[in-house]
Amino acid sequence: MTRPERVADPRAHTGEGPLWHPDESVLYWVDIPAGRLYRYDPETDEAELAYETDGAPIGGFTIEADGALLLFTLGTVCRWEPGADAAEPIVEVDADTRFNDVIADPEGRVFCGTMPGEDALGDLYRLDTDGTATIVVEDLDIPNGMGFSRDRETFYVTESEAHRIYAFDYDRETGAITNERTVVETPEGDGVPDGLTVDADGRVWSARWNGGRVVRYAADGTERDAIDLPARKVSSVTFGGPDYDDLYLTTALSDGDRSDEGDGAGALFRISDPGATGVPEFRSRIAVDR
Repeated sequence: MTRPERVADPRAHTGEGPLWHPDESVLYWVDIPAGRLYRYDPETDEAELAYETDGAPIGGFTIEADGALLLFTLGTVCRWEPGADAAEPIVEVDADTRFNDVIADPEGRVFCGTMPGEDALGDLYRLDTDGTATIVVEDLDIPNGMGFSRDRETFYVTESEAHRIYAFDYDRETGAITNERTVVETPEGDGVPDGLTVDADGRVWSARWNGGRVVRYAADGTERDAIDLPARKVSSVTFGGPDYDDLYLTTALSDGDRSDEGDGAGALFRISDPGATGVPEFRSRIAVDR
């Protein structure tokens, strides 16, 4: 395993949602409150601002079956063609707060969480392929990192402020999730569990906001190892590269400065040969026949 390498440094307020786009062989990620979508090309070792909203935050995104990106903002889901100047709104969701983390399922649906508001906690929605949205888990204190087991029978979701990662039984045919149980409960002083990914062997990698590291767990929640980063707020993690053998991690500078948050706060990191490989993420198929 190589040490974490800083590959892009936009000094993001809240770098999040890294996702490898196999059609383009690039990595996309966002700065949530800035409404900025970034692109990193490992072939040229160059990063650029790919798209910026008119002020709306981008909580997360998925890759559509045809290669477009779905951007989840404040109650609105927009379709963005790589290289386009504008994104097209395609779905409105009756949510009071912005979206946070999102993930496509094997059938093209999207599970998407919303942030807590002044009077209520967040919710986890399922956005079906016809564009209808259903709340599937209510009252989560920051719904966050999600993933699927390799047999596609288990769905993981993080509740950050509860310091827990849950597992649900997942029904691929209907998209239903049932039988909630806690597989990870992080100890005091270990930061807040944030974004996650599941590797090719079914192990769960969980980023630690205010914990300065990413932690790898066995499927039963047993901690296996961890990797430290030079940033206190490690926000999310994904695998990328042609063989999915690079680990990419986003971090946040938030409202602090690097003297407090770490020299790498707000940067994008890559770890080559992390001792595991990933798999391509599922693609969404939302309102494809609109």
